[in-house]
This record gives sequence, structure tokens and C-alpha cells, in this order.
Amino acid sequence: MGMGTWKKLHVSADGRYLQEGDDPFFWLGDTAWLMLQKLTEEEIRLYLENRKAKGFNVVQTVLVHSLPERGAGEQTDGRMRNPVTGEYFAFCRRMTEMAADMGLYMGLLPCWGSVIKSGIVNLSNVERYAEYLGETFRGLPNVIWILGGDIRGDDVYQAACREAEILKRRDPERLVGFHPFGRTSSSLWFQGESWLDFNMFQSGHRRYDQQNLGEWDDNKPKEEFFGEDNWRYVLRDLSYDTKKPTLDGEPSYEGIPQGLHDPGEPYWNDADVRRYAYWSVLAGACGFTYGHNAIMQFYTKAEGPGAYGVREEWRDALHAPGSGQLRFLKELVESVDWQRGRPMEELLTYGQKERYHRIAVFGGADYVICYTYCGDEFGLDLGAFSGESFQVAWMDPQSGAYSPAGTVEAGTKAVFRPLRREHGANDWVLVLRRGAI
Repeated sequence: MGMGTWKKLHVSADGRYLQEGDDPFFWLGDTAWLMLQKLTEEEIRLYLENRKAKGFNVVQTVLVHSLPERGAGEQTDGRMRNPVTGEYFAFCRRMTEMAADMGLYMGLLPCWGSVIKSGIVNLSNVERYAEYLGETFRGLPNVIWILGGDIRGDDVYQAACREAEILKRRDPERLVGFHPFGRTSSSLWFQGESWLDFNMFQSGHRRYDQQNLGEWDDNKPKEEFFGEDNWRYVLRDLSYDTKKPTLDGEPSYEGIPQGLHDPGEPYWNDADVRRYAYWSVLAGACGFTYGHNAIMQFYTKAEGPGAYGVREEWRDALHAPGSGQLRFLKELVESVDWQRGRPMEELLTYGQKERYHRIAVFGGADYVICYTYCGDEFGLDLGAFSGESFQVAWMDPQSGAYSPAGTVEAGTKAVFRPLRREHGANDWVLVLRRGAI
């Protein structure tokens, strides 16, 4: 895309979505937390080229994840760069420029939440750090600031607000968000803050039956547990009088144990990734962020055992199936007037159930999109629509292939029965659209 051809990324007039200039912008992010601290320039180029080819347009990464021991060299413990040198931040700028040349946004976290919570970055130095970041990344069109980093807003509230205010003052056109603690949303603390442009929630890595595991990432009682129903965060965030776009900034990673901590548990896979993506986007999210266990930590076997039961190296994980399947959702919503659409669960005449059997329904003036994770039969009442009939097709969210299935008249009721696969996941997307599919 180059440095001089970027359109302004901003919040839409209704406060629900993001736009690039006058064009709708669908956030398809990837989680690359330790990219800047662990990879070489050529490795970063490989990673970015891979993600660009798969339709990703935002890379979420951390500038300072942790600090080295006193006296550590350029590579702390042999793998992690020392993130406190001017040379390091010059490298980060070059990598951000590289991403810009590929047309990719960089969702930069100034530091991981624990660095603030521990007091290393605090009210006495956060202003200097924010000013330094503003100067270091000045003039780059592809920067999105994401504060926090797996942290509750009430643990870092004052420092985060001060940091955001300075970044906004230096460059008012750059979007600012906040990556929160597991199973919470930035809206719980910052909804009323003028610097917060969009909400981000972390639906996290737990199953419905894993509310309390006795681990460090258990939630406080006041933080409502939705289990795997990540669409509920979207509806809650969009229910506030002041509208701000929202998205799932950390759902269950592909290739990570369910519940996060015990490798003896089953691992989340590409079908789970698709479910979180379609459920949240068809509830009104402005996009979705993917993650893979090996890539978020850029694991190699030379390091010894990695975190969270990681099983493969990051170069192998680049090709994990889930990472290549989300572009089909992005292409689908971009093919319709999705920013003027809304959730339309009221169209269902029957078939709606709880948990995995939820039917997600989203529509606009000339289309309806439905997602069924379990391949359940369901009915729709199209009585609210008039005019020409709808073309009907089933889309396979694993391959992106469309299978035309005739037409259905507006103003009528219809029943839809997905094909049942003999093996593997059985999720399907029903697309009703006026005009060609």
C-alpha cells in the first residue's frame, strides 16, 4: 500500500463500526504478542507476508512484554531482545514501516499489563514513555494503540488514562483501545472515556464448565461469566447509550488447552475458532482477532518447554487451518451492506437453542446470514421483507465454497436443513441474498 496512500481509519457515524475513509473496515486481527521481541527482521517479514496472504489486516503485538534482568545483553535469556534501548525501538519502527508497506495495521501495546501493575511503568514515568512512543512512531499511518494487556482496567486505571490522553494529544487521528483481562471488556471501566475509540473484550480460553479453576486468571464475582457465549459481550457492549465499536480481541486460541492451564484437557481447534468468529461478528462486532498458541509466543523447540502446553513451532503453526478460514467470513460480510445490518434473531420461527446449538442471524435490507455450529435445522420468517425473492446458498466456512440452493420468496416462511457431514465439524453458513451470490 505504501506510506502515502492510507485513508484515515475512524469510527463510523453511528458508533458501531470502523471505516477507512468512506469505506467499511472489517478488523481481521492476529495475535503476535512477542513478535518484536523474539523474531529477526526476515522472520517478521515471513510472518507478515503469510498473514497478509490470508486476509489479515491488523497485527496485535507488544512493545515491552517484560524487562530483562539487570546487566542482561541484547538478547535476554538468549531469545528476548532488551526492550529498553533506542536501538530496539528503532527496530520496532522499521518493522511497523514494513507492515505499512504490506498494507497491514499494527495494533501496538505500549507494554503488557503486568509491567504497569507491578509499578515499573507508573504515574511518575508513564508520561515520558507515552511522549517517547508518540515521537518514535510519529508519521506512521498504520499504528493503532492498544493499551492494557491481559489486565483489569481498575488495576491500571489512572496510568492507562494518562497514557492514552498523551497518545491522543500527540496524534488525535490514531485509534486507541484497551486489551483487558480474560472474560472482561474494556467497556467495564473505560466506556465513558473520550480517548477510548473502540471496545475490545477477551472472551478467553475456558469452556462453559470452567468458570472457577483456582488459577490466577479466575474472575472477580462482579465480572459476569458467559462461558463460550462470546456473542453476549458484543450485545452488552453495544447496549450502552454511548455506542463504540467492539470486537473479540482474544478468543480461544487454536492449539491451546481448553481452560488454558492443563495440557491434559482437549485443545481448541479451527472449528472453535470459526464458532467464536461467526457468533461475535453476526452479533454486531466490528471484526475479530484470531490467535494461535505457538504464534502468540513464537515458540521454537530450542527453547525447551513452552507456555500453555504448546505443541508445535511457530513456523509450522503459520499453516494451521483456522488461520486460513477466517478470510471467508471477512469476504462474506464485505460482500453485503453489513454496516447497515443488525442481528435479526427475531426471524427464527424455531430451532434456536442454547450453547453450541445457537443459531446466529444477521441481516440487512437485501440479505440474511445465518450460522449454525452444529448443523441444526431451523426456520425463518421472511414476512418483514417484500419485493424480489432471495437467492439461497450454503457456504462451507471451512473452504469458503458456496453451494446454490434455489430461491425463497420474500414475505414467506421457510425451513432450512444443512447437509450433515460424516466426519469433522458440522458448521454451516446460510446466505440469502437478492441478486447473484
